[in-house]
Amino acid sequence: MNNSSSNTIVGILAGTAIGATLGVLFAPYKGSETRQKIADEAINAKDIIVENASDISEKVASTFVNKTDTLDDQLETVVSNVSHKTEDVISSLEKKLKELKEKNKKLQKSA
Repeated sequence: MNNSSSNTIVGILAGTAIGATLGVLFAPYKGSETRQKIADEAINAKDIIVENASDISEKVASTFVNKTDTLDDQLETVVSNVSHKTEDVISSLEKKLKELKEKNKKLQKSA
């Protein structure tokens, strides 16, 4: 999850908590009822934050695992390509070595 998504979620949660608290404060209830409503809203906000933090944590972990898998796949592809290229280079060098040995034999015969 990118940083702006996390900031957006945190902003929404903070706005919700502040709005609920202000709504309770300006409601026409007795002080004890208002304090109880604030306490209840604080518990609800905490539960929502914990739940959202858990969801964000799971998404980050999932993204990390997916990126790790993608990196592993890419690394395997690179290693495979290098292996094939290495075989091509070795074959080319062996062919060139064979040609040089033949030229060397001809030069030694003519000398």
